[in-house]
Amino acid sequence: MRMIRIRKRNRDRSKLARHTASAARPVTPAPAARPGDHPWADGLSDVSIAGDPLAFPHLARTDLPGHPVTVADHSRLVREIAADRARWEPLVRYDALTRWYARLETGPGYEVWLLSWLPGQSSGLHDHGASSGVMAVVQGELVERSLTHAGDGARTLRPGGQRVFSAGYLHEVVNGSLEPAVSIHLYSPGLTEMNQYGGGTAVPEQHPQTSTGAEVG
Repeated sequence: MRMIRIRKRNRDRSKLARHTASAARPVTPAPAARPGDHPWADGLSDVSIAGDPLAFPHLARTDLPGHPVTVADHSRLVREIAADRARWEPLVRYDALTRWYARLETGPGYEVWLLSWLPGQSSGLHDHGASSGVMAVVQGELVERSLTHAGDGARTLRPGGQRVFSAGYLHEVVNGSLEPAVSIHLYSPGLTEMNQYGGGTAVPEQHPQTSTGAEVG
C-alpha cells in the first residue's frame, strides 16, 4: 500500500520572514532628556511626595560640600533667595481658599518653599515634626504667635528679618494686615510632617524656648 506524505505548511517560514524583516527595520531611539527636564511632572510637588525618603534628595541628608549644612548656611541661603526677586516674584500666585505654596529649591538635607498669604489667612498652631527651619517675609507683613515654656509670644515679621526655629517649635503665622504677603521657608531635613494643634488637640508639654526662634538680621 502506498504511503501518503503530508507536506508541512510554510508557517515556520512565514514567521522567519517576518522576524527578518523586523530586524532589518531601523529602530528609532527614544528622544534624549533635555537639560531643563524636571524629575517630577509638575516640578512643584508638596509634602505628599515624601513616600520614599531615598527617592528625594531633600530627605536624604548627606552633608555634601557646597550645600548648606549649618544654621548659618541655611540663613544665608534664605537671605540670598529673598534678595533675588527675579527668581521668586514671577512665580507668586494667590488662592482665596487657602495659602498658596510652591517649592523653590531642594538639595541634600533641605528644601525651600515660597508661600503667599491673603489677608486673614493663617497656618494654624503647628510644629514641623523633626525639621528645623528658617523663615523670611519678602513682601507685606505677617504676625507670628509662638508657644514656649515662657508663655505665649507674638511678633510682626517684615521684609529684612528672619525667624530661625528648631524641631518641635510651635507657632502660628497669620496675615493680619489688609495687604497680601509672601514668605520664604527653608526646612531641614525636608518637611515630611506638620502637626496641627487646637480644636481639642492636646499641645505637647515639651517645646523649645523662644530663643530657638530668635530673629536674626
